[in-house]
Amino acid sequence: MGIPAAFRWLSSKYPKIISPVIEERPVVLEDGTTIPVDATRPNPNGEEFDNLYLDMNGIVHPCSHPEDKPAPKDEEEMMIEIFKYTDRVVNMVRPRKLLMIAVDGVAPRAKMNQQRSRRFRAAQEAKEKEADKQELLKMLKKEKGSTMKEESVETVVKKAFDSNSITPGTPFMDILAASLRYWCAYKLNTDPAWAKIKVIISDATVPGEGEHKIMEFVRSQRNSPEHDPNTRHVIYGLDADLIMLGLATHEPHFRVLREDVFFQESKARMCKLCGQKGHDERNCKGLPVVGVVLSLPLCSLRRRLCGPRQDEDQLRKGQDIAAF
Repeated sequence: MGIPAAFRWLSSKYPKIISPVIEERPVVLEDGTTIPVDATRPNPNGEEFDNLYLDMNGIVHPCSHPEDKPAPKDEEEMMIEIFKYTDRVVNMVRPRKLLMIAVDGVAPRAKMNQQRSRRFRAAQEAKEKEADKQELLKMLKKEKGSTMKEESVETVVKKAFDSNSITPGTPFMDILAASLRYWCAYKLNTDPAWAKIKVIISDATVPGEGEHKIMEFVRSQRNSPEHDPNTRHVIYGLDADLIMLGLATHEPHFRVLREDVFFQESKARMCKLCGQKGHDERNCKGLPVVGVVLSLPLCSLRRRLCGPRQDEDQLRKGQDIAAF
């Protein structure tokens, strides 16, 4: 459950604690051959990390119904997009010991009412959006007449994916869990960067939100006799409460990784068909936009939040000594 405008406030109050992530891209040769990123090499950001935790709902939602490109046609394409994005995040962080993939399970009772009202509202908004698409189709037909092909008509009026399917207990979540297990097994057998890491998958059958399951795992590891206190953790997710949960762990090396959504919002025009910025519906090509990823070290945030209070305490002590 997120905190409204928390990251925007943090980024404006303490802008120096946030840094963009240096990301290597796959190389495409002239003959069309793609050379993937070699994640066994040192991290280009100059810092190595041990554990990576993925709050998968921050990946599943943008990949299943994206705002910056046309939505996938079916569940198979959705799974491919999820795999691509997950692989991109793993290549950015390059964990050396552990990768944990946590999908939201059944929410606590206190949050169920909020989820229920939000899903009813999402269904109503999807219905209104579908009606707007039908009106747009009629307008395009009037302008172009009978020259408009049936394929383009189907592309425009394609029924949107129901985001309420991303709920524990639905067939979509069962397919997602099976697909993630298959993909992780494939990467462990084929990718050298995955050969020495331990992979943990907590799917929707395990109750609790993804970020809380991750924090429970981090706390349980601290009780282990083999725990290294200098372990470097990275958690990926879009919820701002990840910052609060990360601060509460008191781990000295903890980073939060997230998309720079404010960079994407800064673009002016937006296509009504695919939602992509920078063009209108008449020039829609559905080209994807690669978002900027930001890294937030919680140790720096902790110092900045605690620093002024320590200075005030020292000043107060000095005044008391002077008065004495």
